Amino acid sequence: MNILVIRNDKLGDFMLAWPAISLLKQQYSNSVITALVPSYTKPVAQLCPWIDDIIIDERNGVLNLAWAIKQRHFDASISLFSELRTAAALWLARVPVRVGPATKIAQIFLNRRLRQKRSLSLKPEFEYNVDLSKYYIQLNGDAPAEPAQPPYLVLDTKETIKNQYIAENDIPGNKQLVFIHPGSGGSAVNLSLQQYAQLASEIAKPTDVHFVITAGPDEIETARALAGQLQAHSCSVFHSLKGLARFAHFINICDLFISGSTGPLHIAGALNVPTAAFYPARRSATSLRWQTLNEENRRIYFSPDKYIKAASKLDININRCADEISVFLGKLQAG
Repeated sequence: MNILVIRNDKLGDFMLAWPAISLLKQQYSNSVITALVPSYTKPVAQLCPWIDDIIIDERNGVLNLAWAIKQRHFDASISLFSELRTAAALWLARVPVRVGPATKIAQIFLNRRLRQKRSLSLKPEFEYNVDLSKYYIQLNGDAPAEPAQPPYLVLDTKETIKNQYIAENDIPGNKQLVFIHPGSGGSAVNLSLQQYAQLASEIAKPTDVHFVITAGPDEIETARALAGQLQAHSCSVFHSLKGLARFAHFINICDLFISGSTGPLHIAGALNVPTAAFYPARRSATSLRWQTLNEENRRIYFSPDKYIKAASKLDININRCADEISVFLGKLQAG
């Protein structure tokens, strides 16, 4: 069986597709699972143990995409993210079974549709994805297997990278490594640098931590600005310049990952790294809808009572958040 899974939007969305992909591979172990992804998520797609092949979405026209799909002779496609362009390409490529959500105009090109109403955000995004995989399995007359449990991404380089980073930055071995990712890549409302600085300063009072400020390729100035406000604390900056796979290996060493609802946060979730996430009070961006993939006791989240769209900031009590994070860190350290 040759199955195409489409999740060609943003990094965080793609990470939340992993449970659905794992279910397909668990159900049909002899199948070939191909993922359609944008070029920048390819490095993490290559880390996914349930993906056998990858098609890069070059976004160079419907006919070109249809030709790329047609050459693989897929038995079925599952659109975890559905848009008119990709749906039309599937139809033009004559993929026999085209599964996707019954939303938007794109559904006219899909011949197996599941009504989901994702805009209501009634459950996590990864569950909506899993539901589509289950729907496809049931179409085949099969009973869906139990989905895999965290961690979804397992890397064996943690101790080597952690020891090397601690040595290079003269970090005492007893300190917990708390990563803060202040960038958002434009995909999510985030705390301001002042809020992050206040949060870190409050966390540092009762806990023995070293802060690592992480930055994507275009986020280094933001990271350095935050580090500049944390000079009174043990702090370093990590600039990710060697691709998402290398960044994932680095995220794996942290004791806690703090950020807005960004792609790196969802990499941390897939690794089952403890997370503290900040969400805006919007129905389309709730903490439930964009819940991370880590175990329940390894994640906490914060959302404001009021969302200030014009300021693009989170109106939230930072001291209260810091208190909860400090307690959370203590529980994690206690085991």
